[in-house]
Amino acid sequence: MKFGRNEGTSDRIIRIVAGIVLAAAAVVGAVSAPWLYVVWVVAAILLVTGIVGFCPLYALFGFSTKTARR
Repeated sequence: MKFGRNEGTSDRIIRIVAGIVLAAAAVVGAVSAPWLYVVWVVAAILLVTGIVGFCPLYALFGFSTKTARR
């Protein structure tokens, strides 16, 4: 399994924004337990994969949103 970047720029931006929105929803109390923990985990996963640019599920299925350079 290759651990290079497999997310395109727009995919990364969407993941980071979604992670921030979910974390903000958890902080302001828009989500109650037990969903609060699920929201925190999903927010963390989205933020980490968006920042790093690597999604393990994409690699597992051989999928990539990164455009090929010429």
